[in-house]
Amino acid sequence: MTRTDTDGVTVLSLDGEVDHHSVGALSGALPPADVSAAPRVVVDLTRVAFMDSSGVNALIAAHQATVAARGWLRLVGVQGAVLRTVQLVGLDLIVTCHPNLDEALAK
Repeated sequence: MTRTDTDGVTVLSLDGEVDHHSVGALSGALPPADVSAAPRVVVDLTRVAFMDSSGVNALIAAHQATVAARGWLRLVGVQGAVLRTVQLVGLDLIVTCHPNLDEALAK
């Protein structure tokens, strides 16, 4: 995972699989529930081939934390098996999904 900041937006680019073995790194990089500034976070899943319920739960928690702090969470590059998982649990109905990073970063 790489983390960059672009115009006040944290971009987390993930690679590989997001499962119970690797979700700790994602959870640690996501904003805490008690943030004072409105966090804006983009999670780039373009290079993620698999995500289980651990990853889904981490993204739901991040969404709830960012919304509670008047920020937002957006997903990028959700495709293949990850897209099927995201759609199956309805995550795409609460977190905006974008095809590319430029669109996710647009105001």
